[in-house]
Amino acid sequence: RSRRVILDGFRGLPRPPHRKIPMPSFDVVSEINQVEVNNALDQTNKEVSTRFDFKGSDARVEHKDNVLTLYADDDFKLSQVTDILTGKLTKRGVDIRSLKYGDVEKISGNKVKQAVTVRQGVEQELAKKIVKTIKDSKMKVQGSIQGDVVRVSGGKRDDLQGAIALIKQSITDFPLQYKNFRD
Repeated sequence: RSRRVILDGFRGLPRPPHRKIPMPSFDVVSEINQVEVNNALDQTNKEVSTRFDFKGSDARVEHKDNVLTLYADDDFKLSQVTDILTGKLTKRGVDIRSLKYGDVEKISGNKVKQAVTVRQGVEQELAKKIVKTIKDSKMKVQGSIQGDVVRVSGGKRDDLQGAIALIKQSITDFPLQYKNFRD
């Protein structure tokens, strides 16, 4: 029996088996730092409890899962709590475009509450829009939806950088990050 070994150039070493070379790619994600959200929430509650115009009121912000619930005595105070919260989130580096405000609900008496959802991950509709934008641009990159992440892959690094610029230009109403840039 004879066994053929393909030699690699002049060294006389066997060549490694042919492996598929991965294409350069990156992921489009939307992530929020939960620690910073909690810190901003604590700061908001502390400021609301010490401010003179909130003396004796039941204004506060509660957090459960990815939903912040704002409580206040009336619509005006609710808008003030919202302003304080957005200011604290912005100072902590949390993009407020990821907040989705629900309807203002009346609770016991004349008190009001509002649910604010902290959106994480790229939603299905937005992911489809990103993939469609990439396809319509006729760039040499492909987009694929993988759960709440959009993976963009292409032949050259320059094409991927062009795709990032295109996505940044076309999607402005939702905070996106670009991670796992691989060559």
